[in-house]
Amino acid sequence: MADSENRNEDWEKQVLEKLAFSSLQEQRRARQWGIFFKSLAFIYLFILLFFGLGWLGGDEISMSRKHTALVELRGVISPDSLSSADNINAGLQQAFKDEKTQGVILRINSPGGSPVQAGYINDEIRRLRAEYPEIPLYAVIEDVCASGGYYVAAAADRIYVDKASIVGSIGVLMNGFGFTGAMEKLGVERRLLTAGENKAFLDPFSPTNAEQEKYAKKMLDDIHKQFIQVVQEGRGERLKEGSEIFSGKVWTGQQSIELGLADATGSADYVAREVIKAETIVDYTTREGFAERFARRFGAVTAEALIDAGIGWGLR
Repeated sequence: MADSENRNEDWEKQVLEKLAFSSLQEQRRARQWGIFFKSLAFIYLFILLFFGLGWLGGDEISMSRKHTALVELRGVISPDSLSSADNINAGLQQAFKDEKTQGVILRINSPGGSPVQAGYINDEIRRLRAEYPEIPLYAVIEDVCASGGYYVAAAADRIYVDKASIVGSIGVLMNGFGFTGAMEKLGVERRLLTAGENKAFLDPFSPTNAEQEKYAKKMLDDIHKQFIQVVQEGRGERLKEGSEIFSGKVWTGQQSIELGLADATGSADYVAREVIKAETIVDYTTREGFAERFARRFGAVTAEALIDAGIGWGLR
């Protein structure tokens, strides 16, 4: 009897152990599948996020059919911006090299910037147009194309605007502030030592120097003449004589057409469809990649944290 009861207890124990083990295995499998599907969901969401922010898929793949190439120039033209000469020229070079490119549109929305960077872009446009004479390049102006922006646009075969675009500002400036009056009122004394009589050129904390101002104006005049020459070479006989084109004024898109600064009204879609006759547009603009964007954002966050911690390297 005792043996029979022991056998029953052993059997029940084995059954319970098997049931418990099976339950644990089932829970483990369910947990693993749950982790797997959650991981897939997170990966999917991150991919959508990266595409939405332009971190992935930033480089357009050249179409197998004929198309219009597009390069964007947006914002201030400066060495450390997306509208630097290096970035714009890289996009233009890829656009012209593609055998399926029927024409190139440089879409501009810029208030200007560095005359050096604008000059680099202008020179590269001229070089590419000479190397690929069968491929036209058209500038399409959106809201603003002023100063350095127009310096770039002047190299195009034709310039298209919206009737309400702001165009022009063909001039050069050098600006700053003078604090000598405020320093006198506050009782602040300026102590400046230099080696070289013009080392403190136009120092905002020192009284104005007539000779230095004269020299600065001479530099501005020289750069202005370079700007005028570039525009005259690019626009030629289309420019209206006897106007204030080179005075630094800005005009609406419609006025710019009348003055010869632009040729006609039209958007990028219009130019691709009606002028180039290749409605499909492929974007060759150099975009900020994930690594660059992450580094810039991480650097900004790190710098802010260091400043908050009181480590400013003399920047505060």
